Amino acid sequence: MSVIREAMPNLRPAEQKVAGLILADVGFAVHASSGELAHQAGVSEPTVTRFSRAVGCRGLRDLKVKLAQSMVVGRIYIETPPYVGTDLARPAMWRSVFTEIRRAVDSVEGQINREDVDRAAEAIASCSNLAAFGVGGGSTVVVTEVEHRFFRLGISVSHSSDPQLMGMRAAALGPGDVVIAVSTSGKAADVIKAVTIAKRYGAKVIAVTKPKSRLAALADIALCVHVPEAPDALKPTASRYALLTVIDLLATATAYANPQESQQRMRRIKLELLRSTDGNADEPLGD
Repeated sequence: MSVIREAMPNLRPAEQKVAGLILADVGFAVHASSGELAHQAGVSEPTVTRFSRAVGCRGLRDLKVKLAQSMVVGRIYIETPPYVGTDLARPAMWRSVFTEIRRAVDSVEGQINREDVDRAAEAIASCSNLAAFGVGGGSTVVVTEVEHRFFRLGISVSHSSDPQLMGMRAAALGPGDVVIAVSTSGKAADVIKAVTIAKRYGAKVIAVTKPKSRLAALADIALCVHVPEAPDALKPTASRYALLTVIDLLATATAYANPQESQQRMRRIKLELLRSTDGNADEPLGD
């Protein structure tokens, strides 16, 4: 797809028509015959062959194979998002961001089992050490948040997104320790490897991941959520909001497992924050 876009200005006018047709509807181009492509583009069949060679393919068959490979990433990364280049683009973008975030958060309530959250919170509240593992953009943000949420409750907690460090930390865990493993796909090989090591040494594993995934199957407690990709590749994925919602549920349930001790720690943190800043009691616990 990128090759066709880059080559397009240097193609003959008739070949540009073929390029425009393919870029507009890749699915049609993959399945259409030479005659169908030529008819739809308004050119001759030899032009379709010449176009294929002009973009570095041996012929139409080779072109269609490479187009099919391009489609593996999904249509949203190939087709132009709705309203791009029109006056409706900005309001559509604005609406899409808020809609997808709300959808991600709302989806958690319908997918998460409350009893599983309570069991996970009980394990965390009584653990000796809590380790959070996750790799990639979204999961890295979430495991960082795990540390931010749970140290306030007096939990000895750490997070790691480096594959080697995850393995090292996992090997240092044992019975009485807990791992929170985060992966939107449930296929992250480095996380699965670290979880396998942690279980070998007796640690309990809580997975925040996709239902019926490899990571979910490995976990002692699986908190499963899945948020499908939004039909707009230009917008950041909202799935991380679903993951963060699960972490908030876990943190709150853990705090409620030891309410007096948790509140006392929060009070101490708030007091020190107020002493060191010009904030007030109504502001969030941490900037």
